[in-house]
Amino acid sequence: MSAAGIGRVFVILVGCVFSSCESLFIGGDSYKRELTVKLYPNTTPSGGELLHVRAVGGNDTLHFLFCSQGAPTLLIVHTNSSSSTVKVNWPEFLARNTSGSLTVEPQSSVLYSTAVVFSRLLEYDDENDTAEAKSNFFPAYELKDFIWTRMNLSDSTATLCGSPPRPGNGSLCLQLSVFGSEGRVDLEPRLLHSANSSQLEVWLNGLPPRSNTSRFMLELEAVGGAYPLNKVDVRKFIDDEYTPSIFQVSLWVSSPNNGSDILGFVQWKPVAYRTSRPSLEDATPCRNSDPQQQSGNSTSASSALIKAFYSDPAAMGMNVSFGIAGEPYYNSTMFLSWTMLVGVGSPPIDSFSPLVIGILTAGLGIPIVLLLGGGVFVFIAKKRESSGAGYEPIN
Repeated sequence: MSAAGIGRVFVILVGCVFSSCESLFIGGDSYKRELTVKLYPNTTPSGGELLHVRAVGGNDTLHFLFCSQGAPTLLIVHTNSSSSTVKVNWPEFLARNTSGSLTVEPQSSVLYSTAVVFSRLLEYDDENDTAEAKSNFFPAYELKDFIWTRMNLSDSTATLCGSPPRPGNGSLCLQLSVFGSEGRVDLEPRLLHSANSSQLEVWLNGLPPRSNTSRFMLELEAVGGAYPLNKVDVRKFIDDEYTPSIFQVSLWVSSPNNGSDILGFVQWKPVAYRTSRPSLEDATPCRNSDPQQQSGNSTSASSALIKAFYSDPAAMGMNVSFGIAGEPYYNSTMFLSWTMLVGVGSPPIDSFSPLVIGILTAGLGIPIVLLLGGGVFVFIAKKRESSGAGYEPIN
C-alpha cells in the first residue's frame, strides 16, 4: 500500500474514533407535543381550581390535571388518541360524593393514568440532631385543610400557594410546569425533562416552626388503577455537571410484575435547598421512606380529583424528609424547596453536555490518534527499509 493510501486509512480511522466517542455520549429526545392550557376557576368560596394542560403528540395525548380542591393533586392521563378530551360534571365534581364526575373521552382510548397527592406536611423536633424522624412529632398539617390561593398562571406553568387555617404567616407553594419538548430549567437541580413529563417544585416559605430544632417531612400519595407507583429505584451516574455534588437520581415507578417496563414515574435528585435561589452552598440532602400501601378510600376522600376520576383507587404512600444530622435546622433560613418530575413511560436519562463531550472526546481521542499516528509512521518507515534492502547496487 502506498503512503497516500495509508494516509487515507489513517484519516478514516481518526474520524471513526471521534464519531464513536461522540455517539457514546450524545443522547436526546426530539419528540414534541403541542400544549393547550385551560384553567377552570371555581366560584364557590370553599372550592378550588382545576387546571387542564392538553399535550398532543403525533398519535397520542397526555392530559395533565392539577387541582386545588382538597389536597393538591396532579393527575396524568395518557391516551392513544390525538383528539381525546376531558369531560367534567361540575355539580357532581364540586359535591365530591361520587366517582365518574371527571372522565377522559373516549374512555377506550385511555392507556394509563397516575396521580400524585400532596397529603400532609409533617414537623418534628430534632433536639438531638439525629434527623431520625421516629418521635417528637407535632400535629401534622393536613394539606386538604389549607386555604389555597387562586393559581397564578404563566404559559404552561401554574403556581399554587396555601397556608394553614389557623392565623399566622408562612405558606406552602407548588409550581407545576408542563413541557412540549426536552430541556432543563435554569435553576438547580436542573432536572432533565421530556415531552412526556411535568415538573413540580415544592417550597415552604416562612412557616413558623414549633421548635428551634424543627425539621420537616412531606407526605406523598401515589394513586393509580391496576399499577400504582410501587417501588423506588436509585440510578447512579458519574457526571454532576447540572447538579453539583449529586451523583444519583431516585425513581418512584410503576412497574407491572416488577418487570423492566415502566408505565409512570416520579423522579427527583436527593437534594433540597434552603434558599429561594438554589446553589451548592445552600443544598441539603433529602431522603425517602419505602412506599407503603394506603387506603384508597381515605386518599379519595382528601382529594376531589381522585374522587372524581377513580372508582376504585389503589394508593401507595411515601415520606420525603429534608436534612440530615449536622445540617442547619429549618429556622436558619425559614425556607425549603424540593423539585421532582412526574410523567409516563421511561424517565428522561441524563446525557453529557457538549462541553463535557468535547473534553471526553479530546481525552479519549488524542491518545488514540497519537498511537495510530505512531503506528502508521513506524509502518511506513519499515516499509521503506524493506523495499530498499532487496536490491544490490549496479556497478
